[in-house]
Amino acid sequence: MSDLVVYKLVTVGEYEELRRMGEFRGSPADIKAGFIHMSSRTQLAVTVEKHFRDRADIVVAAIDLGKLGNVVRWEPSRNGELFPHLYGALPINAVMAVAVLERLPDGSVRLPV
Repeated sequence: MSDLVVYKLVTVGEYEELRRMGEFRGSPADIKAGFIHMSSRTQLAVTVEKHFRDRADIVVAAIDLGKLGNVVRWEPSRNGELFPHLYGALPINAVMAVAVLERLPDGSVRLPV
């Protein structure tokens, strides 16, 4: 995967919605913020720990930025770090791969990427 790939963490239910509708308009937190939160590869582990620590039903979707056009902005978030924010719906054709996040016995996660 390259710099043109970012990741979206969704629940299994949200992923099913994406498959059924052909696009994803965002989680409740995304809708409240006005954009879909995504992470780079290097940001993914911290995002999982911060926002999905107690969830066992999380899917990691690899997103092809090239298929999203200019609706993605890299904007400062935690600690001023730039994160990819999608201003619009996430179309299913931008999803390159998906994997269920594996929770280990000690509570940590094994990232599929």
